[in-house]
Amino acid sequence: MGNTTYITAEGLKKLNDELNQLKSVERPNISKQIAEARDKGDLSENAEYDAAKEAQGLLEMKISILQDKIINARVIDESVLQTETVQIMNKIRIKNLKTNTEMAYTIVSEAEADLKSMKLAVNTPIAKGLLGKKVGDIAEITVPNGTIQLEILEISL
Repeated sequence: MGNTTYITAEGLKKLNDELNQLKSVERPNISKQIAEARDKGDLSENAEYDAAKEAQGLLEMKISILQDKIINARVIDESVLQTETVQIMNKIRIKNLKTNTEMAYTIVSEAEADLKSMKLAVNTPIAKGLLGKKVGDIAEITVPNGTIQLEILEISL
């Protein structure tokens, strides 16, 4: 069994939708490709058959990983979230004191992380350094190129 992942209801729905797509669309497609390749005869020199079998293996692995994520997902009760201190599912506005730039992120589960959408995984060094801090606190976070100081300007839901 995998590790528990905390996730929003929306995040869990996305995982389930992806799993359904893989099982109901992609799995039958690959089975069809394998059957068609098999019908062409000699399997020992059949590159199409080998490619389809390999694709099938990768698909089954993907399905297995997704099922594991879903089984271990715990939906976060968003009604109990608070904004006293930084925690998962909070939107935070921070200022890098060295560069004087402000950024806004939402701290989310690993499964929902997406930097393009400014969703920061809870297990990243920056998120870990911010967790538990209050507005006005300064977090010193060690990153690959040194230490950064981030001031917490705002915590919201």
